[in-house]
Amino acid sequence: MQTVTLNNGVEMPILGFGVYQINDEDVCEETVYNALVEGYRLIDTAAVYENEEAVGRAIKRSGVPREEIFVTTKLWIQDAGYESAKKAFETSLKKLQLDYLDLYLIHMPFGDIHGSWRALEELYCEGKIRAIGVSNFLNDRLMDLIVHHKIVPAVNQVETHVFTQQIENAQFMKGHNVQVGSWGPLAEGKSNIFSNEILVSIAEKYHKSVAQVSLRWLIQRGIVAIPKSVHKERIIENFNIFNFELSEEDMKKIATLDTKESLILSLQDPENVEQLSNMKFHD
Repeated sequence: MQTVTLNNGVEMPILGFGVYQINDEDVCEETVYNALVEGYRLIDTAAVYENEEAVGRAIKRSGVPREEIFVTTKLWIQDAGYESAKKAFETSLKKLQLDYLDLYLIHMPFGDIHGSWRALEELYCEGKIRAIGVSNFLNDRLMDLIVHHKIVPAVNQVETHVFTQQIENAQFMKGHNVQVGSWGPLAEGKSNIFSNEILVSIAEKYHKSVAQVSLRWLIQRGIVAIPKSVHKERIIENFNIFNFELSEEDMKKIATLDTKESLILSLQDPENVEQLSNMKFHD
């Protein structure tokens, strides 16, 4: 598996498996198990997904040595703050049946993110987390965190796909040694991505699928991608992207698809911020 090196020297797989919206526990366990058997070594979940226990069971069931698996989970807004973040971390760790996390992210840039970050820094220094980072942080929020704390986030996971390419934001993150992670790498199927003429023609050229081309485009940009599927054949398909390389010409063709706007979830929309901040889950 190809990896990226985070700003603290930790190696992170560049392709992983995400479990957002896999709400059925049995389905989640089975899909994560299938992903691990296929060769995925990065598993990405979150407290608010309410499937950490299923992920933990799949990891245990797979028989893959713990040190070979890179596990990411995230702190939700309801648990923002120093004390509550520490409690939420322990809850996630227990649900996952793990002794440590590879990556722990502040899921959204809302609530007491500074208190949360102090807690994450302490947990990192105690060796309970191998790397700490954030998700959905725009550049101003990211800089606010960087200038007020000792540890620079290792990762910022943001909406990134062929229609929302994050070119300038990725340059900013790279300039501050923050690894870009992509959620929604296949645009959640929006904007008819799988029938897009440019992507279809490129896919035919390489005898690959549109999904494989879209994921390959991300990893060639050095971006960590975490596609999700509950279908075993697609889990396998999404993994098989390391035996071809997109030409510079095709990379430029895909670049023309950029809308420079969020397609899935705009965090600059006050209504979305309010809705997310009021979203609760049962821990």
